[in-house]
Amino acid sequence: MPPRVAGATTAVRTPRAVACRDGDVMNERIEVVPRHGDDPPRAQDACRVGIMRRITAARLRYCGLETMVDEVLVIVSELVTNAVLHSGTAEIGLKVALQEGLLRIEVRDGMEGSAKPKHPDHSAESGRGLVLVQGLVEENGGAWGVSDDGTTVWCDLPATGEGQ
Repeated sequence: MPPRVAGATTAVRTPRAVACRDGDVMNERIEVVPRHGDDPPRAQDACRVGIMRRITAARLRYCGLETMVDEVLVIVSELVTNAVLHSGTAEIGLKVALQEGLLRIEVRDGMEGSAKPKHPDHSAESGRGLVLVQGLVEENGGAWGVSDDGTTVWCDLPATGEGQ
């Protein structure tokens, strides 16, 4: 290999996106320490939200769905953060799948309950995540909800990109 020259550039071939068929785009689980009371989550648990975002972005790009990355990452971030902060669980699952032209995002915490958008006052430091998710989903022609048993929050978005 020749020596590197300062200021020289190196061409790198990136893999071409693969058109993904119906089925899982990703299915990941993270372990967290259950929170109690108003204590903040452990730093390593909070960092797992960013890790899930990065994995999601990579998988969407791999499947040719890069046009959906921005919206999906906001949704993933808000739903996984809600599970870390409010569920009291030790394991959170994130599943993203293509189903008949829809991209389904599911965050499962295994704890019964119902995620509902709040409308906090202007000075509140949190509580706007599900309102943001609801707005993004509706703006993109999708739907969202909570499973009958309350353990999973899901969103369906029309799939767009080369993968479709």
